[in-house]
Formats: sequence, C-alpha cells, structure tokens
Amino acid sequence: MEVKIYYEDTDCGGVVYYANYLKYFERARTEYFEARGQSVAALSEQGTVFVVVHAEVDYRSPSRYGETLVIETSLSDVTPASFTFSHVLREKTSGRVVVEGSARLAATDGNGKVKRLDKGTVAALKSGAPS
Repeated sequence: MEVKIYYEDTDCGGVVYYANYLKYFERARTEYFEARGQSVAALSEQGTVFVVVHAEVDYRSPSRYGETLVIETSLSDVTPASFTFSHVLREKTSGRVVVEGSARLAATDGNGKVKRLDKGTVAALKSGAPS
C-alpha cells in the first residue's frame, strides 16, 4: 500500500508528525483485511470489533512533505482472539526505511469483552494474498 505525504501530515518543520504513522498502520491493516476478502466494517456490524491493545513504533528516518511511502504489512502472530500485524514503511524512491512497527489487536464483542475469531476469519487473515 502507498501513502502520499501531504502538508497536513507534517509538523511545522515539514516532517511527518510522529502519531500519523499509527494512522498509516491502521489504513494498511484495513487494506490487508480487504485484500483477503474481509471487511472490518462488516465484521463490526456482525458483532466483532477490533481494538488495539499494544502498539510499537521505531522511527528510523524522517519522512517529508511530498514523499510517498510504501507500507509492507504482514501478520506475525495469531491466537484465537488476537493477532499482531508488523509494518515496515519505506520511502518509495530511495527504499530507505522510515518506520518499523507493530500493533496487536484483540477481537471483542463491541462491549469490550474479548471473543474468539471465527475460523473463516482466521483462515482469511493467514492467507497469502498480497498486502
């Protein structure tokens, strides 16, 4: 997945504001689901809401206004009720690593109670479709 950096993404120095990388992670996870025939919105309507329970971000080099980032997303761990996504963001032209990170999500019933994922969703997430 690609993200073009707009002025609104940056701080007063023209560097991407640090918290925006978490937004980019979220977009990449949504694309990951959709590439595997899953819809986060549909799952929510069916009573499965995902919540981030842990996130890590390692900032490697600054990204600036006008650049395009390529986000590589992979599933690094799956349990019956949670999963962890790993993300690597690179500047498109140079390939330099900008950010590496991960986010662990838990499946809940929408009221905060953890629930097991159905086997079809787990199988889809583990599938080798492109991210």
